[in-house]
Amino acid sequence: MGVERRSKYMLMDFGEHVLVVHLGMSGSMKIVDAQTPWDKHDHIEWKFGEKVLRYNDPRRFGSVEYVKKEAGWEQGFVRFSKLGPEPFSDSFTPESFFAATRGKKVSIKALLLSGFAVVGVGNIYACEALFRSAIRPGKAAGRLSRNNAVELHGAIVAVLGEAIERGGSTLRNFQAIDGELGHFQLHCDVYGREGQPCKRCGALVKRRVMNQRSTFYCANCQR
Repeated sequence: MGVERRSKYMLMDFGEHVLVVHLGMSGSMKIVDAQTPWDKHDHIEWKFGEKVLRYNDPRRFGSVEYVKKEAGWEQGFVRFSKLGPEPFSDSFTPESFFAATRGKKVSIKALLLSGFAVVGVGNIYACEALFRSAIRPGKAAGRLSRNNAVELHGAIVAVLGEAIERGGSTLRNFQAIDGELGHFQLHCDVYGREGQPCKRCGALVKRRVMNQRSTFYCANCQR
């Protein structure tokens, strides 16, 4: 069996079929002994010898789909049809990113969260990347200059790389498959720091709600 990832989907390859798993808002997977009692919100398990892989989802926003693996199946899979490139792939370049912003009236933060220009940029990482590139979250994506796009492209790759090194971000219940918690949130420049001094200029970090998501930024540094 092989395991890969596309955006927020985990792909478990079983030969002729692929399990496409999305963890939703609060889902998690963990490896435990086969005799381990099921927790309240455990829904599915896969057995591997004396160990099992358990899928837990308290809010049931996740999904598990069993898909026949045929030639080009990923291109035809409806959930992947509007996804942009992976952030660490050769197809995600400053030029491709700049092109994806052209003509877009939505805010740059909304575009990042949509997964159209690039996948994998969640709310925390969008706030952090926009801060590093000195771009106001509410700025229309189509108004970004080429230099803006180059700066933001680099910030996205850097922020996501650092987040992976630090095990992700645990705000409530996120944990890795081995039960370890992420700690990138402890190193954020703006996310979760409303009313605290900006680490760059000393002005107070602001918070506003955009598209039902809390957005943190420095009005002095970000334009």
